[in-house]
Amino acid sequence: MLIAIPDILDAGGVARLRAKIDAAEWIDGNATSGTQSALAKRNEQLPEDSDAARQGGAIVLDALAASPRFVASALPLKVFPPLFNRYAGGQAFGAHVDNAVRIRRGSDFRIRSDLSATLFLDDPDSYDGGELLIETPFGEQRAKLPAGHMVVYPASSVHRVTPVTRGVRTASFFWIQSMVRDDAARTLLFELDQGVQAVAGAMGPDHPETVRLTGVYHNLLRRWAET
Repeated sequence: MLIAIPDILDAGGVARLRAKIDAAEWIDGNATSGTQSALAKRNEQLPEDSDAARQGGAIVLDALAASPRFVASALPLKVFPPLFNRYAGGQAFGAHVDNAVRIRRGSDFRIRSDLSATLFLDDPDSYDGGELLIETPFGEQRAKLPAGHMVVYPASSVHRVTPVTRGVRTASFFWIQSMVRDDAARTLLFELDQGVQAVAGAMGPDHPETVRLTGVYHNLLRRWAET
């Protein structure tokens, strides 16, 4: 499932985050690359152990926890501490697949990367290029979203970032280990959750049909979830 999640951060949240990261020291983006990615990747990145990355990551994590759409779609078990990158002057990231397991340097924290996420932090009109292109069974999908909006997609997807030929594209990126490993099952649960919310809005949370559908949702989640 590929899903756009609007307004993870509002304009004030984006400004607070940018104040943390913009003045920090940025390094070669290959600091976190695997072997395949290093051949395709040209960008800059905040060191993941820097104060700016930690403080910015905390802002992102708080925003994720407050987003019902993110929780419903990703069913997160673990979230890798958010990282930050930027592209300018023709920089790009060629076609690649994210590593199956991500390990935080200097720690025993590791996750299975079921989902990848990109949180856009620049107005899309402020730069040319920089589209996130994701290969899906239905063809290539493009994402270039307003600042504060996020796209979540299977980490197993082949994806790339097109060259930024004007301006700067800044984003936070990270990976999620879901409680539900299978993408098809996770998609069904998300669709069912949206249906339950619609029925609850139309009939009320105590209506027998709302209660019944809520029970179906949780019983399926109970069957499929790993914790």
